[in-house]
Amino acid sequence: MKAFVTGATGFAGGSLCRHLVRAGHDVVGLARKTSDRRELEELGIKVVFGDIRESEGLASAMLGCDVVFHLAAAFRETSLADADYQAINVDGTANVVRAAAEAGVDRFVHCSTIGVVGDTGSVPADESRPYVATDEPYNRTKIEGEEVARQLFDELGMDGVIVRPTAGYGPGEMRYLKLFKNVAKRRFVIFGSGETLYNLSYIDDLCSGLLLCATHPDAVGETFNLGGAENVTLNAFVNEVEKAVGAPSGSVKHVPLWPILGAARVVEAICKPFGVEPPLHRRRVGFFTVNRAANIEKARKLLGYDPQTSMDEGTRITADWYRDQGLL
Repeated sequence: MKAFVTGATGFAGGSLCRHLVRAGHDVVGLARKTSDRRELEELGIKVVFGDIRESEGLASAMLGCDVVFHLAAAFRETSLADADYQAINVDGTANVVRAAAEAGVDRFVHCSTIGVVGDTGSVPADESRPYVATDEPYNRTKIEGEEVARQLFDELGMDGVIVRPTAGYGPGEMRYLKLFKNVAKRRFVIFGSGETLYNLSYIDDLCSGLLLCATHPDAVGETFNLGGAENVTLNAFVNEVEKAVGAPSGSVKHVPLWPILGAARVVEAICKPFGVEPPLHRRRVGFFTVNRAANIEKARKLLGYDPQTSMDEGTRITADWYRDQGLL
């Protein structure tokens, strides 16, 4: 199989490229000229330069490819305007799907997020859970991106698959580094009870699921949650991190939530006009309050998806990688 991967130099995209190469597939990765592409090139991956906001050249870069994995996205960054999220997550998705159809690609795997269904509460969300409308630009445009992808799959007659990953972690993921470091230094504090439910997807399991979506005949036209085998509380996740970094069990403290949330609103309002990343903001507080529990039974039954990495093993491997990189 020859695969085209957008977002190839990101955490998930780069990991997927490595996974595909190990499985014996040819890979073409799309990256911006400013991205670090050395590791991909060392693996023999062809890197093409481009921006999904511009359709020119995308189709020609995909010629001869059997599948497109669309992982490029604007994530949550204060420096991005709402128009940037729209241009990348919605208009960019449309550009990539149209280019794939023009190039004669057989299958398109669109990477969305479990966040499109909002706070799941205590009942893990399956794929039938309706969208939760939001003004937050990332989730709003990921919802619109899903809708655009489905519409174009129908209009263009393309075999498309929608994937909603849960929070990915593992070697190479830097978003959890601060959590691991603060737990190791006994400085991590949980806002609120810590009973918020999470589903975390170890990166190798996520890549295996994406490959199934690209190859399994029953994946076409479907939407799948891809995540870990278990939904756990934030407290349980942090306890595993404590073990992984060698911190004493129970060293993490809890503080009341609502004063922190009020402070986050104030800090965010002060920093936003200056384009400064606020040290405390509502999204960060949301990590402690928004449930992200996922039901992955559909992917298990239809695709044979079977995540292999337990949370204790995944957190240990992740902590070891941080140490090896001199980060922890």
